[in-house]
Amino acid sequence: MTSIEVAGVQVDTRHYIGGQRIASAETFTNTSPIDGSFLGEFARGGKTEVDLAVEAARKAFPAWRDLGAKKRGELLENLARLIEENVETLAQIETLDNGALLRSHRRGVMPRAAMNIRFFAEWAQNELKHEDFETRGHTNKVSWDPSGVAALITPWNAPLMLATWKIGPALAAGDTVVLKPAEWTPMSASFFADLTKQAGIPDGVFNVVFGYGAEAGAPLTAHPGIARVSFTGSVPTAKLIAHAAADNLTPVSFELGGKSPLLVFEDADLDLAAHLAVEQYDNAGQVCLSGTRILVHEAVADEFAAKFAEKVAAVKQGDPRDEATDIGPQVHQKHFERIRGFVDRAKAEGADIVWGGEPNDELGGLYFKPTLVKNPRPGSEIVTAEIFGPVLCMQTFKDDDEALEMANGTEFGLAAVVVSGNREHAEKVTKNLVAGTIWVNCFFVRDLRAPFGGSKKSGIGRDGGTWSFDFYADVKNTVFAPTGWKE
Repeated sequence: MTSIEVAGVQVDTRHYIGGQRIASAETFTNTSPIDGSFLGEFARGGKTEVDLAVEAARKAFPAWRDLGAKKRGELLENLARLIEENVETLAQIETLDNGALLRSHRRGVMPRAAMNIRFFAEWAQNELKHEDFETRGHTNKVSWDPSGVAALITPWNAPLMLATWKIGPALAAGDTVVLKPAEWTPMSASFFADLTKQAGIPDGVFNVVFGYGAEAGAPLTAHPGIARVSFTGSVPTAKLIAHAAADNLTPVSFELGGKSPLLVFEDADLDLAAHLAVEQYDNAGQVCLSGTRILVHEAVADEFAAKFAEKVAAVKQGDPRDEATDIGPQVHQKHFERIRGFVDRAKAEGADIVWGGEPNDELGGLYFKPTLVKNPRPGSEIVTAEIFGPVLCMQTFKDDDEALEMANGTEFGLAAVVVSGNREHAEKVTKNLVAGTIWVNCFFVRDLRAPFGGSKKSGIGRDGGTWSFDFYADVKNTVFAPTGWKE
């Protein structure tokens, strides 16, 4: 079987290399987290398939580079339009494959994927410029030149949308791409490959290799034909990729883990704070940006906790295809067991589990109840490690100094949420937080013009606006002398 039927369309289970579908001698099984049902057997790639994909991308690169930003932008606009025309199909595919809410895929995630492609295409054409400047009468001209083949390794929690954060700027910059999607969620990348073909993107410009990290990801990141490596995932995997890329001095961009704080100050709107706290359970907690450490001023802790509990009680867990569902399953059995392990160890340490803390027996399968751990031991695993599930911790602080010490007290620095009723106070706090993105009295507001990335072990580099092109292109300065010209 070389395809899976979903929502009336066929999703190919083979690699997409040089515009052709290519099988592998071995396969891996893909199942749905919703009910554990069998979806299909996907081609299991390795060095052979990676070599073919990189060769195809390198062969296609000169023509794609020389096409120019305007023509590339027109083809990427075709692709964005095709995503929009297939939002329902993509939403059905993604929900079946990773268990996230169908309503979210329909209304936000898939339209956002189209927007990502369109935004970077337009940015490459209209915003990617720098004013000329003079040096002792000499003229400096800055330009962004396509760098070559970009290896993109993407995660499973929002597979297509997060992939387009990388695909959009890479293709718009004039690079060609080899994508290695997460093995737990390969389906949307395969259907997307078909859309690139329909959009008129030349063969070899976009390639997809399926498989495991050790078998397909490792030879891809170590390949001497790769010009850029962009990875979203865990810190341990990033270290392996960094070592592999170092042998070729290949530039890397990493968006890694988070253990972000959500700070609720004494002057905060507590109804707003409780609303924002519930949002941290989004996508069954499988969001790297989530404020999983809720830090509350001791003077308002009890009132906040009561409001938070009331809102959590209204949250419905169930089948993600149901419009009424708020929280679906975890993505995979291995990840489910990982989350349960964190909570079980916290219980063994005597942690106070306010609610949740166990699988949802009524639903069975991979459904883990939204969980709150109150006042866990400072420095304990549940406080410092990224769980990537519906597990939040709540601690109290007595003043701003203690709040900042707690907020900055992990190896991560991806994001933070601040809830305060005083703007001057909020600005003072944000100035001292170590995080790549900080939301004040809001959450998950994301503009592609803004820089996005993490501090400390949460990543290397920034995406968004010109920052993306600074990575995917070779930034060049050309200096013209004022003399020596013949009329």
